Amino acid sequence: MQNMKDKHEPLVSVVIATFNMSQYLPGAVNSVLAQSWQNLEVIVVDDGSSDNTAGSMKRFGNDSRVRYIQTENRGQPKAKNRGLAEAGGEYIAFCDADDLWHPSKLIVQMPLFENPKVGVVYSEVSYIDQYGADVSKPQPYPRYSGIVTKKLVIKNFVPFGTAIIRRACIDKNGVFDENLPMGIDWDLWLRYSIDWQFQYTPEQTYIYRIWSGQMSKNYRSRYDNAFLILNKFLNLYPDTLPNTLIARAWADMYVSRGMAIACAERTFSEPLKDILTGLRWDSTYWPAWRSLAKLMLRRV
Repeated sequence: MQNMKDKHEPLVSVVIATFNMSQYLPGAVNSVLAQSWQNLEVIVVDDGSSDNTAGSMKRFGNDSRVRYIQTENRGQPKAKNRGLAEAGGEYIAFCDADDLWHPSKLIVQMPLFENPKVGVVYSEVSYIDQYGADVSKPQPYPRYSGIVTKKLVIKNFVPFGTAIIRRACIDKNGVFDENLPMGIDWDLWLRYSIDWQFQYTPEQTYIYRIWSGQMSKNYRSRYDNAFLILNKFLNLYPDTLPNTLIARAWADMYVSRGMAIACAERTFSEPLKDILTGLRWDSTYWPAWRSLAKLMLRRV
């Protein structure tokens, strides 16, 4: 495959939506600007921050590649969509304000768009703590390439910040759902998977920061939204998946929520109800039986 750096480099727009992340935001912006890929722009959308975000962005005031947009606090989906509306690139990428990019991210991922059927290119992740020290963490899910809807409906295996998308995906399949406060990436990937192939590279191009202030730690709200997203997708595309796979998707949803609650709260009755509901959806789903055994033996 010919490296796209040897040809004209298409413009990549990088959207960073931020809220009260002044301690980490400059590092995120600098990591994007440090790319080997030269043709890029960074769009920082400040979703009504009350900290020193504006002050921390002043250092980029003379860099024409960086745009800083301040808005009232309207939530992350609206902030990300504002970034998408401002983006001028043929390709669009993302970086959360508390995370970082590897310098070679775009050089690694952009050549994988050579196939015009590929709409999303994503990669593997490495982890750091709140101080920037490396954290060892196992890969949570298998990754997939190609037509991925049947896999994606079970698990969201695409780490959001690693993804680069074609603008054509937005034009054809839409932007983030502003009615969803969480899980907006899974909703987006499900819709994109209907018309586009996904391409995975095992290289670690994204550095995810694990710290106490993350929204992703709110597991109950996360699952509330996941239920909404799955139901929405199945209603929008009722003939896309066989009934057996739909049943498995619901089984996994209930079992996953049950185990999340069991692990976080050390409770029994609510997780048991969820796991049994999952088994009613799909009695052949072996992770549900494994989860039931772990719960009964108090090994969660």
